[in-house]
Amino acid sequence: MGKMSTRKLVLLAMMVALTAVATIIIQIPAIVLNGYMNFGDTFLMFTGMLLGPTAGFVAGAFGSSLADIITGYAIYAPITFVVKGLEGFVCGWIYKKQNQKYAILATLTAGVLMALGYFIGESFLFTPAGAVASIVGNLLQGVTNAFLAVLLNRSLSGILKKVIAL
Repeated sequence: MGKMSTRKLVLLAMMVALTAVATIIIQIPAIVLNGYMNFGDTFLMFTGMLLGPTAGFVAGAFGSSLADIITGYAIYAPITFVVKGLEGFVCGWIYKKQNQKYAILATLTAGVLMALGYFIGESFLFTPAGAVASIVGNLLQGVTNAFLAVLLNRSLSGILKKVIAL
């Protein structure tokens, strides 16, 4: 991330908070494993695209695991920290590497990585059979948030980049 301007640091803090709030406020209960679908991934992916891979990691790791702790899913917080952090990082890394042409590739890859990461984590936390049961919901969350993040990026990144540059 290197040296970060005050404006970028404030924006990153806001994105961590938005990731947590979007995870907490809108929760669609899952059928298995007492989990839920949420829209926090939209903001952590957007952060990766807007501010880069390291910022995407910070938003995903801290915003999402904080939401787990606040909402009573603290058992997931260590898995979430790693998985959502990597999701934000990979999204930002692919987006920057591909010269920003392939935002949907960056977000979909990150969303699928999230589902795979939770499968691995839940295999240890529960059982592989239990983890299999959550794959569809996690993939749905990843794909849905991927598209929302691309729309958000197309809508707001130009404005926010101008604000950062002031």
